[in-house]
Amino acid sequence: MPLIFSIIKKYRTAAALALLMMLIELAVQLSQPLLISKIIDHGIRERNLAVVWLWGGILVGSAALAFTAGILSSFFASHASQGFGSDLRDRLYGKVQSFSYEAFNRFAASTLITRLTGDVTQLQDMIFTGLRFMSRIPLLVVGSVIMGLVVQWRLGLILALIVPVMLAVLIVLMKESSRMFHMVQSKLDRVNGIVQENLTGIRLIRVFVRMGHEIGRFTGYSKELMRSTVSALRLTETTMPFILLMMNGGILLLLWLGRIEIAAGEASQGQTVAVINYSLRTIGGLSALSGIVAAYSRARASAQRVSEVLAESGTEETENRRESEETERIRGEVRFEEVGFRYPGSDIEILSGISFIARSGERIAIMGATGSGKSSLVSLIPRLYEPAAGMIMVDGRDVREMDLAALRGAIGYVPQEVLLFSGTVRENILWGNEYASLEEIEAAARAAQIQETVLHLSDGYDTMLGQRGVNLSGGQKQRLSIARALVRKPSILILDDSTSALDAVTEGALLDALKGMSCTTFIITQKIGSTRNADLILLLDEGRLIAKGSHEELLASSGLYRSICESQSGKEEADVQNLT
Repeated sequence: MPLIFSIIKKYRTAAALALLMMLIELAVQLSQPLLISKIIDHGIRERNLAVVWLWGGILVGSAALAFTAGILSSFFASHASQGFGSDLRDRLYGKVQSFSYEAFNRFAASTLITRLTGDVTQLQDMIFTGLRFMSRIPLLVVGSVIMGLVVQWRLGLILALIVPVMLAVLIVLMKESSRMFHMVQSKLDRVNGIVQENLTGIRLIRVFVRMGHEIGRFTGYSKELMRSTVSALRLTETTMPFILLMMNGGILLLLWLGRIEIAAGEASQGQTVAVINYSLRTIGGLSALSGIVAAYSRARASAQRVSEVLAESGTEETENRRESEETERIRGEVRFEEVGFRYPGSDIEILSGISFIARSGERIAIMGATGSGKSSLVSLIPRLYEPAAGMIMVDGRDVREMDLAALRGAIGYVPQEVLLFSGTVRENILWGNEYASLEEIEAAARAAQIQETVLHLSDGYDTMLGQRGVNLSGGQKQRLSIARALVRKPSILILDDSTSALDAVTEGALLDALKGMSCTTFIITQKIGSTRNADLILLLDEGRLIAKGSHEELLASSGLYRSICESQSGKEEADVQNLT
């Protein structure tokens, strides 16, 4: 597994010490049956107590040495495996943070969570098992066979014939179980996906009284996971009885042949006991090897899944800023020239031939029916996606040639789906600019029309928000997310239908506050009240720009825009009456 070796290099000293201590422990274990044979043949049979005390003392001393070496081997193996797991998680998380939207389309959130947790743990455990046991067990088996042949070759030959048969079975098992455990991890992804969907949409599930349906759906996926896991474990666990059957048969054969060899004077009692002892150690080693094969099979499947994430080619630059050559502040002029766009892996054209110029400091309103490409258009500005055709320029430069961190650092983005993070109100606003002062936080909150609401909370800006801001209303969450964008003091502000939950008064106050800011503002909206004072209105229909201009210009030239205005005129009159 190249992935493992590339990361474990950092801990090669600890890994080498773990292997060294393991070899010392193994050497002692392999020498113990030979020492026992000497005690039997030269001490007990000859009634020589001095020999018994001599070799018995050496045996006890060697056992103490093996115990100490085993403890040290576990210590160093733990250090290497835990460090490897920590580094791998960090590398995976950093890779995920640098994913392009195209990569997120290929990897579901549930599978990424499983790969960062369960799969990393599998690999971490394999490193420990490999350093502590996986490398020792094969050496123990091979060493036991060799020592058996050295002590008494006729009896040792039985071990040499049985062990290769069992190893062949284990190799076949390893290949098949690896495939099955890869399937188990995929089923686990699906279970995690169901759990994530249900926890996220628990309110909707309860409102529609779909608890029973979702429980049934989860139970179905859970049973599939159970069946796959049982099949994989059943395959791996059948090796244990097979190994025990063959080895116990081998021991019976050794006892029978040993009696014959002793009677013929070809072997001593001590040699027979030693070979049987080596056989028992071989049984223990091969029994443990079946469990190691199962762990290796899981780890091999996990390594493949983790490697898929690390090898993802469609990544973008990380958020960590490079030394940028751009020292001038971005002014905020945005130009689209015949821009076309389709989502990665899709042949459906989302945008086609979009061309317009947004001057620095202007307010651009974007209107259109659902699915007309409004959100896709603004997502191209911070390069969340790359255009399929045409060119997007900021301050006269192609955005693909600009430093990504500098570009995005000049953009305040408020997505259509509001997302707040666990923490205080202050921390959520600071998420937009971690270096903002209290005065800057309050100024952003006032502009977003959320200052008064925050001051009425129990602890003001230090009030803890529930998960995803559940203790705030939809409009409050929208305004808080707008404050998070404004605290950046952006050159380009993008409001992706992020005033939909605001009433007319609050939205009007917000738009008035934005007039005092020197940023180029893109507003996706369906409200004519938000477009009246816009410098430029873009009217989209099925991914095409069918009209652009000011409010008055579109009233005169666009029938669709006039129909939208007429359909909302009654509502605007009602809003005015409510205000008066």
